[in-house]
Amino acid sequence: MNGKILVSGVSLILVVGVAIGVVVVVNKKDTSDPQVATHQKSVKLMCEGTEDPKLCHDTLNTVKSENASDPKVYIAAAVETTVKSVIQALNMSDRLTVEHSDNNPGLKMALDDCKDLIEFAMDSIESSINLVRDSNIQSLHNRAPDFRNWLSAIISYQQSCMDGFDSGKEGEEKVKEELHTQSLDQMGKLTGIILDIVTNLSKILKSFNLKLDLSPASRRLLEVDNEGFPTWFSAADRKLLAKVEQGDAPPPNAVVAKDGSGKFKTVKEAIDSYPNGFEGRFVIYVKAGTYDEYITIPKKSANILLYGDGPAKTIITGSKNFVDGVKTMQTATFANTAPGFIAKSIAFENTAGAKKHQAVAFRNQGDLSALFDCAMRGYQDTLYVHANRQFYRNCEISGTIDFIFGASAALIQNSKIIVRMPEPNQFNTVTADGTKQKNMATGIVIQNCEIVPEQALVPSKSQIKSYLGRPWKQFSRTVVMESNIGDFIQPEGWTPWDGDMYLDTLYYAEYANTGPGSNVQGRVKWKGYHPNIPKNEAQQFTAGEFLRGGTSGNADDWLKATGVPYTIGFTK
Repeated sequence: MNGKILVSGVSLILVVGVAIGVVVVVNKKDTSDPQVATHQKSVKLMCEGTEDPKLCHDTLNTVKSENASDPKVYIAAAVETTVKSVIQALNMSDRLTVEHSDNNPGLKMALDDCKDLIEFAMDSIESSINLVRDSNIQSLHNRAPDFRNWLSAIISYQQSCMDGFDSGKEGEEKVKEELHTQSLDQMGKLTGIILDIVTNLSKILKSFNLKLDLSPASRRLLEVDNEGFPTWFSAADRKLLAKVEQGDAPPPNAVVAKDGSGKFKTVKEAIDSYPNGFEGRFVIYVKAGTYDEYITIPKKSANILLYGDGPAKTIITGSKNFVDGVKTMQTATFANTAPGFIAKSIAFENTAGAKKHQAVAFRNQGDLSALFDCAMRGYQDTLYVHANRQFYRNCEISGTIDFIFGASAALIQNSKIIVRMPEPNQFNTVTADGTKQKNMATGIVIQNCEIVPEQALVPSKSQIKSYLGRPWKQFSRTVVMESNIGDFIQPEGWTPWDGDMYLDTLYYAEYANTGPGSNVQGRVKWKGYHPNIPKNEAQQFTAGEFLRGGTSGNADDWLKATGVPYTIGFTK
């Protein structure tokens, strides 16, 4: 396995260094040389907006001076250095997994998760490599939303790896520290440098005095149309979902039925039937029934449409949980790691209960994925919006503590969010966003939703405290807009994670909400909280702004194919 990873890593470095046409060397020329002076000025321009300017300078100073006037060369150099750090982390996780294979199950589980997560990070950096290789600086600027998404995903995976270790257990803490100090910390910092550069790319390119169109990318890159579909959907996908909605379902590639009337009796068997090299939309119909199984859609199984007979009839259920010794990431009843995933008219449940703590019903890291008319039912950590761009519409999401959490760009629209009865001495928090770095293209947006208590909570709503969210990471970002908020939400609205941690750096905002719980007069007075943001600020959290990008990376391809008119993104 180590050899395979190493060869793959070397190949990736060659892709950056040769296919892009970039060769980097340590430059020690006389600063009186005009090329060297230009190089130093360019490095300063690229690095001045980064979180770690020294590391940025050290990384970009390797660019040859004769390439000093080309900003793409600096981006390529940063990507190459980051590739090396991801490879180092991947090889290290592989080694540690072998070394600790006979250790306690918790440590092995955490290492297995880390290995998977770093492999996902490798996929994201490879997407970044391909973008830099295949783009001139103008198209690179135009594709910045995709670039930022992939870089943000790398940081999400890095953090998930770290979060999987139990700091209260000495063996796990020691391995976590080794991974962090020897590989993952550097990987996160280098990724953050590229992310900072790409986020500030318009400003940087202006300083290079290049004749480019630096206007913001079209808001049409992703939006929700009048029928409620995001515009990344092709015309064919729209027709598929419309047929499902009308009861005129498309011919499925696989049918699942517990009574044997389909080709498969389990959902897992149907997903495993996905052919190698399949192209197009793979449709799976799951007939009414309760399916007690654990499912992961592998990353190679792109563009699956999974639909059922409605979330009250087609239910996928499980009960794995943290208290019983399962790491949070592995508690998911259903996990999707593939891009282009669509689910319709189906429910995902984790029935472990509030006393079992973390117990995920649905974990999603599939880029440009969407769920319609689905239910995610659980208690703590119900919906894990792990990474990448995700859209939820007309869904039901229920839980107690942090039951919508993760570090993705997740927009939940026209849905019902149901807060449930927790254990005694617990409180409820709807969201816990995990945005770790300021320029990550991540956050949780709740738009035009109903936030209500379940019936069992109503008699105790004055004793049980319920909040809109709390900050899981330093730059936690959550927006509740155009939604109806019930009176059970505490007047302060939001609650800290631990003391005053992250209260100055988070971004929490509300816009145009209604209902008895929407009054912002009694809200928290944190520096990072923004009550009643103006419309132009709220607009960046509509689908057209917040979820920009495309499945293939070429927005023109799918945008022209849909022919969908642009809409501003507000629902009211």
